[in-house]
Amino acid sequence: MSATFNDFNILQRPVVTEKSYGATGTANQYTFRVVRSATKQQVKRAVEAIFEVEVEKVQVINVPSKEKRRGVHVGTRSGYRKAVVRLAEGQTLDVEEEA
Repeated sequence: MSATFNDFNILQRPVVTEKSYGATGTANQYTFRVVRSATKQQVKRAVEAIFEVEVEKVQVINVPSKEKRRGVHVGTRSGYRKAVVRLAEGQTLDVEEEA
């Protein structure tokens, strides 16, 4: 299966935190930040097409926006949607965060 332009638009970037990095080794799960309108099926197809792996399960989480303040100035940090993708047994991804 070849990746289309739409597949690259669905996946925005990998989420690299201590918790997500620990899940890669123990549960074979990878976390991506995705567009708000992405469905589980679209995320699965995008990961399979781009990385050429087999996806077992996809879970999506809507992270709500947070109110942040600095002194008297109040603003909001935007919310986003992330997807946790579990790969089939024996498959891995080479995902690195670019600084």
